[in-house]
Amino acid sequence: MPRNFGALIIGDEIVRGKRPDRHFQHLVETLAARGLHLSWSLYVADDRPRLIHILQRTLQSSDIVFSFGGIGATPDDHTRQAVAAAAGVALQLHPDAAAEIHAYCAQQKTAVTPQRLRLGELPAGSRIVPNPVNRMPGFSLGDHHFYPGFAQMAWPMLAWTLDTYYRSEFHAVAESEQSIFIANGMEGPLLPLMQQMEIKYQQAHLFSLPSLGDSTCGRVLELGMRGEPSQVVAAMLEIRSEVTRLGFDWLEAPAKTPE
Repeated sequence: MPRNFGALIIGDEIVRGKRPDRHFQHLVETLAARGLHLSWSLYVADDRPRLIHILQRTLQSSDIVFSFGGIGATPDDHTRQAVAAAAGVALQLHPDAAAEIHAYCAQQKTAVTPQRLRLGELPAGSRIVPNPVNRMPGFSLGDHHFYPGFAQMAWPMLAWTLDTYYRSEFHAVAESEQSIFIANGMEGPLLPLMQQMEIKYQQAHLFSLPSLGDSTCGRVLELGMRGEPSQVVAAMLEIRSEVTRLGFDWLEAPAKTPE
């Protein structure tokens, strides 16, 4: 069975609106390019008890989780400590992380300070994720992967993680999407059809996206199916036929087939 992918986007600056989040959309696009998609995403403040509670639950699941933010060494960074507490392990200086920090300091001709080495204190059992920008690594614990909040660091680290650990998941599930736009579409009269499609086509998912429109374009309902390609084709044949029978006008939406 395909694995579920989740995201944690961490930081007071995100949830309080001081900085816009860019990670979610990039993660969706990065996964889609590999035939994958997110099952869930959470925005979380720099709140250690809350992070511990969330991570205790996700670490016990089989989900693959990507986390952005909070792995620094300042007092407002809690992610490393929360992961260790949730996993019931200690923080310890990781030898590979220490080697990266030493190499960076030698390259920059700067001292290896205790503050820098603190960035290499990771939950026991972790593996490092190389940082191509300044060599201060992220880390993985099981199928949870933790990156800095800086996009220029986190995004190449995300790509490295996917290409290193999850190639077998790429394009593992064939999926396509088709939909139609129904003019003045009302969900009520179409509910029996929707329910029938959900029951009949178990390997595809129905979606219904209403729009109120504006003065130039009235209410429009996008109705479609996403999932196993042959089931999507069959279901949409029935949907088009029934929508026509019910007297609605509709237009075909461009077909979507993830790469």
